Amino acid sequence: MISLFGNGKTTKAIAKKLGNCQIFDDAFTCKDKDEWGNLLLPPLEFDSNTSTIEIPSPGFPPHHTLIQQAKNITSEYDFFANIMPFSIWISGTNGKTTTTQMCEHLLKAQGAVSGGNIGTPLAELNEKAPIWILETSSFTFHYTKKAKPDIYLLLPIKPDHLSWHGSMEAYIEAKLSVLARMREGSVAILPKEFADTKTLAHVIAYENEVDLAQKLGIDISKVNFKTPFLLDAVLAMSAQKILLDQVDYDLINAFIIDHYKIEEFRDKQGRLWVDDSKGTNVDATMEALKRYKDEHILLVLGGDDKGVDLQELFDYMKILHVKIFAIGSNTDKLVRMAQNDNIKVERCEVIEKAMALIHAEHTPHTVALLSPAAASLDQFKSYAHRGDKFKELALS
Repeated sequence: MISLFGNGKTTKAIAKKLGNCQIFDDAFTCKDKDEWGNLLLPPLEFDSNTSTIEIPSPGFPPHHTLIQQAKNITSEYDFFANIMPFSIWISGTNGKTTTTQMCEHLLKAQGAVSGGNIGTPLAELNEKAPIWILETSSFTFHYTKKAKPDIYLLLPIKPDHLSWHGSMEAYIEAKLSVLARMREGSVAILPKEFADTKTLAHVIAYENEVDLAQKLGIDISKVNFKTPFLLDAVLAMSAQKILLDQVDYDLINAFIIDHYKIEEFRDKQGRLWVDDSKGTNVDATMEALKRYKDEHILLVLGGDDKGVDLQELFDYMKILHVKIFAIGSNTDKLVRMAQNDNIKVERCEVIEKAMALIHAEHTPHTVALLSPAAASLDQFKSYAHRGDKFKELALS
């Protein structure tokens, strides 16, 4: 019997594809069935002796009692490893989704499809597609022991998900774990600090987007994207160069960045607002701030910071003309840190109050930026819900 832990998109797709599965989730209080006949069970019903394989949802915590009891844990990636075609895996802390989308955009003519953490579970990907491009999270890496990519594109690794992994070292280890399984003939493009990681793959180590472009023969002056999306574009073009020995500047420049990522818009008064609701960690917010480092920034900051040390962000803000409007569950922490570093701050708690105060100060010469450096679920349904509320309040 196949056991699935967590009733999420990944496990639902597997259950629908295979049938005859049992799904365990903390939200289930009694035995039931889904529309395809799979059993829905509370965790107390799990019996490791009758379970032949256990597949957790990617974000299912390793300390959960189901994981502790399981004897045959495997990841979604390992489960589909035998049918996985040529694959490009993309990971790192920030930019995974954009790089994955850019890769698919550049390789669509070659039949490439994308999935993994980006939205389409592996169970729903076309098995006959010649290339799978997979956005791969540290959660997935934690449970994956067999599957491996043909090309691995690794963006810089910054503090994130530390409460889930337990430490920064464990988080980095998860991101690098696949290198030990990669075979000769495969390629890994890695930040320079990981160049000496043991692997049979051919390693291309980079310091930044300019360095990587030079190593791959990419003319960066022909690429229209700015930081932080420039690195995403160069990594995607690197995959195209490796596979096709060419780069298509017109095609990459035609790519449109997704919503909620340093998305600029103006109101009727000509004031600039920037929705970076996907800026859910310190590094993402620092990249957004760098874009406007010469401007007077009104910053909506806060939420569930997942236990990450925010001091690096505050150290960077000391040199900027920035005022913080603190919201979310870490409001007290943000106010305390801002006061300690002599950074202007308003205790807002909720986005409605923050936006009302910003409206009173915002002019055509300032930038109002939502880049929370935190997850959204303490007050919102998702980062998209948070970004939509920001836009609604900005334009009201």
